[in-house]
Amino acid sequence: MIDNFENALKGGHPNSLGNTIAVVEAILADHTRFDELFQCYFSEDEVVRLRVSNAMKRLTKAKKSLLIPYIDALLEQIAQIDQASTQWTLANLFDFLSKDLSDSQHTKAQEIMQHNLANHTDWIVLKNSMDTLGKWAKKDKDLENWLRPHLEKLKNDSRKSVASRATKLLDKLS
Repeated sequence: MIDNFENALKGGHPNSLGNTIAVVEAILADHTRFDELFQCYFSEDEVVRLRVSNAMKRLTKAKKSLLIPYIDALLEQIAQIDQASTQWTLANLFDFLSKDLSDSQHTKAQEIMQHNLANHTDWIVLKNSMDTLGKWAKKDKDLENWLRPHLEKLKNDSRKSVASRATKLLDKLS
């Protein structure tokens, strides 16, 4: 039994999962503890926040209904966290939760990802934002018109993964 999620998520190599899987399992066993994990997004420890993001993706896939009451908090509070792992996870979560977003939530999520795509330098933030915005642009001509010039710029990015993703998305939008 994990008594304190923040302590359980601390330490070890920053790129390791640490106790993330055990925390996810604890929440799946007791859904009432979800808020305790969510509050770990406000930890001073960036490794904790990274692992919270990983746990959120896993929980969304396993039990999406846990996150739905937290959509506004994701949009208003978590989106303000200046950490790449948080921003790339938000793009994933917005994709997973897209059918659960109200129109105003969808608009706000789109604005967050557009800001990240236009201003962020982290390759995973760019890739995940492109992926979700690319999906959404298939049904939104205004978004597609906004997205195209950003993809045109990114297809020349020095990082092959970013350039390749931008090129593929441009091809899909054609």
